[in-house]
Amino acid sequence: MAKKSNETLTLIEEITRLDGSKYLEISNMVQNGRAELAVERGYITQVRILQINIPHSVHVINYENYINENFEMPTEAMTDFEEWTKTPEAEAEVKAILHENHIG
Repeated sequence: MAKKSNETLTLIEEITRLDGSKYLEISNMVQNGRAELAVERGYITQVRILQINIPHSVHVINYENYINENFEMPTEAMTDFEEWTKTPEAEAEVKAILHENHIG
C-alpha cells in the first residue's frame, strides 16, 4: 500500500470532542497546530499536549506506519477535524505507547 503521509510522531495529546468526551492521540507539532486551528474553527473543543519528545519506540514506529498508510494529513484549508480511526492492532500500539510513557 502506498503511503498517504510521511509523519514522524513525537508527542501525546489529549483532544476534547464537541460532545465533551476526550481521547488521547499520538501526534506531532504540525498536527497539534492543526488541532489548535480546529479548536479556533469550532471543530473540536480543546487540544492539550501531555508529553513531548516521546521515545521513538517500536510501538511508535508501528503506529506511525499505520497512520502514514491510512490517513492524509490536513492542511490549513481543512473544513473539519478527522479523528483517526484505529484498528484493534493500532489501538493496542497506542495503549503500549501510553504505558511506556507512564500516561493512562
